[in-house]
Amino acid sequence: MSGFQAPRGMRDLFGADAAAVAAVERAAYAAAEAAGYQRIISPIAEESALFERGIGGSTDVVAKELYRLTPHAEDSTTLALRPEATAGILRAYIQHGMRSAPQPVRLVTVAPFFRHDRPQKGRYRQFTQFNVEAIGDAGPGIDVEVIELGASFLNQLGLTGVEVHFNSVGCSDCRPAYAAALRAHFAPIEGELGEVDRTRLRDNPLRLLDSKDAAVMRRAESAPALPGHLCDACAVHADVVRAGLAVAGVKVIESPRLVRGLDYYNRTAWEYLLPGEEGQQGALGGGGRYDGLAALIGGGPTPAIGFAIGVDRVVHALHDRKIEIRAATQPLTVICGIDEGSIGARIRLASLLRAAGSAARADVTPRKIGKQLEGASRDGAVAVIIVEPDGRYSLRAMIDGKQEEPTDEASVLRAVAALVKRTERRA
Repeated sequence: MSGFQAPRGMRDLFGADAAAVAAVERAAYAAAEAAGYQRIISPIAEESALFERGIGGSTDVVAKELYRLTPHAEDSTTLALRPEATAGILRAYIQHGMRSAPQPVRLVTVAPFFRHDRPQKGRYRQFTQFNVEAIGDAGPGIDVEVIELGASFLNQLGLTGVEVHFNSVGCSDCRPAYAAALRAHFAPIEGELGEVDRTRLRDNPLRLLDSKDAAVMRRAESAPALPGHLCDACAVHADVVRAGLAVAGVKVIESPRLVRGLDYYNRTAWEYLLPGEEGQQGALGGGGRYDGLAALIGGGPTPAIGFAIGVDRVVHALHDRKIEIRAATQPLTVICGIDEGSIGARIRLASLLRAAGSAARADVTPRKIGKQLEGASRDGAVAVIIVEPDGRYSLRAMIDGKQEEPTDEASVLRAVAALVKRTERRA
């Protein structure tokens, strides 16, 4: 046994676990692409300043959890492993001139991210997120589209009843008054605050509503709510979003102290939570509008909105509820052989079947035909093709045991295609 192990908070995924994650990832891409979102693949590391400036220095993500990389001697730029998707995707939007494309630009990625967080169930230091970003539209309609997309994705997986907790966190016009009200509310316990929370009280008191400190959480229960401090424009925007979601069939739960964990959100903010569960363990993901982020990272004013849903958390939720995670697999054909001299023919036939659109593998192990057939059955093959010593073929349908003898490669391909169709009709 090796003396090395996976780093704390990071996992090896294989077998059924890897298949479950892959199935959710495929479902995420399918849901977003069906709604007109295009894939984007961004670097796994960015300049650390991008996150420090964009996410905010008072957030846990930057203050405690960012994985900074030690630069090489010839490099002057400090990089960091990406802790979230939005800043990097918006950087790409600005860098590649996507502003000249028809707006909004709809983008989706399913990718790994990194935070030096306390590991626990569904919360890892390397984690996978399903991220959707719609950039370039300031209207409430795109808010409704994005929120509904995430809710319908979770419902389609079988997580029915997922709650959408909703709030408006205001804008630069109305939030200062709310920040002042929070400072006044938390001022009496300033002496009890830790260093991080004292910084938040001074620089961004909304972050105190995210604090995990017991004294702060108790005080937060009686904190003033944000909706009462919204300007008219923000209040109207929130009302239109609520009305649109109601028509779209998405029920929202008002959460007047929901601010999310990042500094760049404005106006619409929401979370997807499992019914009956509270806190981080019940949260599957969430998102918000971030109209001011582009200006923070060197671009012009650019309205945008997006969400992130934790793939690992979704998989755990599906397992906990005994919901089957269906992997989109093709019916498999296994090519076996009587003697080792047929290995090349087996591999060639498997390759031809795959080129024709069928899933196939060749059994190339030096074992008896009985063991090869057992392996095919264990792998759930729908058909087994045996290459005889004289080059003839024997095809066996695993669903009913029927056998036939195709005369050449072309007839093998036709026979397998017909058997796959017959199997799919039965399913």
